[in-house]
Amino acid sequence: MNNYFYNISGGQPRSLWSSAIAALLDGIAKVIPAALLVDIFNTLYMSFANSGSPLDIRRMWLVSIILLLWLAVEYAAYVSLYNKTYKAAYSLSATGRLTLAEHIRHLSLGFFGRRDPADITNLLLSDYGQVEQTISHNVPQLISAVILPLLALAGLVFVDWRMALAMFAAIPLGALLLWMTDSLQARLSANHVEAKNEAASRLQEYLSGIREIKAHNMGGKRFERLRLSFDQLKGASIRLEGIMGPLIMGAMLLTRSGLTIMIFVGSYLLAGGTLSLPVFLLFLLIGTKVFEPLTAVLMNYGEIRYSAYSAQRIMDVQQEMPMQGTRSNMLPGDIVFDAVTFGYDAGLPVLQDLSFTIAPNTITALVGPSGSGKSTVTRLIARFWEVEHGRITIGGVSTREINPEKLLENISMVFQDVYLFQDTIGNNIRIGNMEATQEEIEQAARRACCHEFISKLPQGYDTPVGEGGSTLSGGEKQRVSIARTLLKNASIVLLDEATASLDPENEAAIQQAINELVADKTVILIAHRLKTIQNADKILVLDQGRLVQQGKHDALLQEQGIYANLWNLQQGAEGWRLK
Repeated sequence: MNNYFYNISGGQPRSLWSSAIAALLDGIAKVIPAALLVDIFNTLYMSFANSGSPLDIRRMWLVSIILLLWLAVEYAAYVSLYNKTYKAAYSLSATGRLTLAEHIRHLSLGFFGRRDPADITNLLLSDYGQVEQTISHNVPQLISAVILPLLALAGLVFVDWRMALAMFAAIPLGALLLWMTDSLQARLSANHVEAKNEAASRLQEYLSGIREIKAHNMGGKRFERLRLSFDQLKGASIRLEGIMGPLIMGAMLLTRSGLTIMIFVGSYLLAGGTLSLPVFLLFLLIGTKVFEPLTAVLMNYGEIRYSAYSAQRIMDVQQEMPMQGTRSNMLPGDIVFDAVTFGYDAGLPVLQDLSFTIAPNTITALVGPSGSGKSTVTRLIARFWEVEHGRITIGGVSTREINPEKLLENISMVFQDVYLFQDTIGNNIRIGNMEATQEEIEQAARRACCHEFISKLPQGYDTPVGEGGSTLSGGEKQRVSIARTLLKNASIVLLDEATASLDPENEAAIQQAINELVADKTVILIAHRLKTIQNADKILVLDQGRLVQQGKHDALLQEQGIYANLWNLQQGAEGWRLK
């Protein structure tokens, strides 16, 4: 139980204390009227049992007034419970989502390679929604259901131990049945979450690939993956409800049978003259109040157990180790790969025993066939992943020792596939420096050759762009990306095929923007068009994760190796024409 509260509270069980106390007080407040009603009945009973004895009207009025005033106490207890539970639920959920998102940001990209994007989305939305619902609705009932019967048993034992034992005799049997089905509930919940994640993944794939689906007429039965995923989700949902529902109802009936047993025992004792009618009524009224939250909890037991699995999934991610590093000062200097070996998610090595040095304030080009490890080199410099063997140093300091945030402050990146956020163009540029003024943003845009086309837009820099930058062309997005990189003004610049898929007009504009970007910087660039790197200070040629050649353009051509072959192939391809 402690582990359950720890998980659903995101590791902050103390935040549930106030709502737990409020729930207990609310439960007790609902029991008190039952005892007062018994007192009224006892007053009436004593008057009629003792023929001729006057009815204690004063006591009747006093208890009636107390009952009336107690309505205000019950209302106050319920309002307190309502405010504390909902405040705890929504505060924990909002804070937890932000904390988890920030924690995920500090994880290596290897984590995202192991997890489906839809799984992470469900984690932040659906799983937290499930936990939020449990804290706001089920936790108060759960606390009342556990503590109230214990308090009632402790008090009623002194009234009549026989009736008390009869009332609570069946509860252990119901608890035993639930305990026996616990592993089954966990397995069914896991299968349901897996099916839900698969359905979300296929739906996301469907929406992201809608152009290809329409282009290839993949509608209807042709797109089976989406239909099958929803069929699997339907089956998992039916199994979860259909199997656990009868079992939970059985546990609930077992538990509530304590009332029936108590009535049977009470009737027997009453008939035998060993139990008074007021005591029997006391047990009857208090019993219904005690079993009310217990029944409600059992009705929602499946949801409570499901939320436990959701909470465990959240805690598993929170326990993922973020990237380490304490050094906040990063000195300029050589970037050194020292016998680096690396593979994605324990797969085949992409880089093998790779060693080279990049001098500061130079331009270094990475060249090689597809899959040779060029992009991996730039990602390891930015420490998106941790190297498995060997080490990478910058200015003589291992990147493992540098705080990841401080490392990225000194690195700018321009990728081939640019992603713009669903915001204004100005704010997308401002990502490079959140403190930048409008004048600085426009200056960066001019240097990136995108001020002119931005100025022609309906709202200029305040023009919103679609998610991913869908309202802009590829060349426009690329120039916006370079503008925000210019605004960041980091000492190390990584360019990953920034002009690979552009038309000549855009390529010329972006090449001019890149020239502005790389001035007085340490530049590592990947380019398939070898003409664009002829003047690089150093060219590193990779093949199957190994460094096979390095040097300047002219020297590499004379070696007649991979670089010369690639150069000759590109030169020949320039004269190709469609016949």
